[in-house]
Amino acid sequence: MKKKWKLLSFISVLGILLFTLAGCGANQAKTVKVGVVGDEDASIWKDVAKTLAKKDHITLKVVNFTDYTQPNAALSDHSIDINAFQSYNFQRQWNQAHKTNIVAIGNTYFQPLALYSSKAKKLADLKQGAQIAIPNDAANEERALILLQRAGLIKLNKTNLATPKNIIKNRLKLKITTVDAAQTARSLTSVDAAVVNGNYASAAKLSLKQALYAEHLKTGGQYINVVSALKKDKNNATYKKIVKAYQTEATKKNIQKYYKGNTLPAW
Repeated sequence: MKKKWKLLSFISVLGILLFTLAGCGANQAKTVKVGVVGDEDASIWKDVAKTLAKKDHITLKVVNFTDYTQPNAALSDHSIDINAFQSYNFQRQWNQAHKTNIVAIGNTYFQPLALYSSKAKKLADLKQGAQIAIPNDAANEERALILLQRAGLIKLNKTNLATPKNIIKNRLKLKITTVDAAQTARSLTSVDAAVVNGNYASAAKLSLKQALYAEHLKTGGQYINVVSALKKDKNNATYKKIVKAYQTEATKKNIQKYYKGNTLPAW
């Protein structure tokens, strides 16, 4: 009888201990919201989330936004904890325009901005007065104009915060119009060519091989995309673990899988 009582007591104590440990583990688990733009990035980050849940007991929730204006605003109002959608250049211009303190905490990839056309097969095919659509947000508008300048189509009098008003030479008298970045690929049915961001190009099944002209990594360092956080969180240990979980061979394979060669790992 005494042996039975001791056994029951041991089982009870063990049960309480396991329950306590389980509770401690639950309390140590962290939940982090990451903001992204586009289904491809959302899929990549969901795979990262699986790794984090298993290895680091971090619950990563992926919030997929529809355009580039939302993730930084959400980060600033604490709706999300980090985001992964913008380049160093975009982040710099956003901070200047909105008086924010958002910083990069890790590189993700480089998506070449490229000029596409459904009417022309090469730059020389563009005709006088051709209509070109470019993104309308300040950072990508400037980036698109620099791309057109490097392609030899226009010349700018400055490249910092450039707009179409800064075009001083336009040998083909191109008609440059601005549209939401998400609409640039769709605009190819109504314009002669469009400058399209890599994620939207992939979503529209546009390959870099089809581009009339595209950026190169060696000249596009400021356009490498990053994981971003508020400046006060730049040394957050949990966020560093998330960056580390992203920067893996598995993610490189997923970048190739989802972006079909339109995007290059940059860490």
